[in-house]
Amino acid sequence: MDTAFVLLNTELGTETEVMNGLKMIEEVKEAHQVYGAYDIIARVETETRDDLKDIIHWKVRHLNKICSSLTMIVA
Repeated sequence: MDTAFVLLNTELGTETEVMNGLKMIEEVKEAHQVYGAYDIIARVETETRDDLKDIIHWKVRHLNKICSSLTMIVA
């Protein structure tokens, strides 16, 4: 399994909406609202590194109300 942690910044007040969207993505194994530089941290797992990149790019980062993201792929 390949794993990545994705840190997300959302539009002000839309954290719950984004969290609900993340819950609909099967590959997002957990997501938490956090305080600090980012609003949400999500753990994404897939079978391959290519699948991981695709899920993050096409599903996670394309959710409405996301302003920016930082992806950290686990070595």
